Amino acid sequence: MAKRKTPGGTPATVALGAAGIAFEVRAYEHDPRAASYGLEAAEALGVDPARVFKTLLATLDGRLVVGIVPVSGQLDLKALARALGGSKAAMAEVAAAERATGYVAGGISPIGQKRPHPTVLDASALEHGTILVSGGRRGLDLELAPCDLVAVTGAVTATIGR
Repeated sequence: MAKRKTPGGTPATVALGAAGIAFEVRAYEHDPRAASYGLEAAEALGVDPARVFKTLLATLDGRLVVGIVPVSGQLDLKALARALGGSKAAMAEVAAAERATGYVAGGISPIGQKRPHPTVLDASALEHGTILVSGGRRGLDLELAPCDLVAVTGAVTATIGR
């Protein structure tokens, strides 16, 4: 997989390029009426939904944290809290997630956020050679190796999906 620059790249593509990480840009025509942006991406790109991951922000003991899970499942908040050594996690408000990451909901990338947040990648990602995550806007995914995602985000891996 070759590094690819995109005209008007996003903070995610810029961060991957700066880190020297190989990735592939996977764009598709986004339908704002889609019930699930992640499942829409999987279908539009012809990819198994188990390889497409969504980025979710939660609050854990008063701080924002990131959970990355397959689009076909849900985030287990108790498992997320355990993975980060916290006591109680709850989904973050959309406005808070957008402010903290610099991305719009439905296009939040785990890469290139305004400031780093503790991040957990669901362990199922390690079963795949490459996975897809949001590239920083709706209709744009990035395909990369899970180990590279861990490296660029400082993530830990744990079973946080259900």
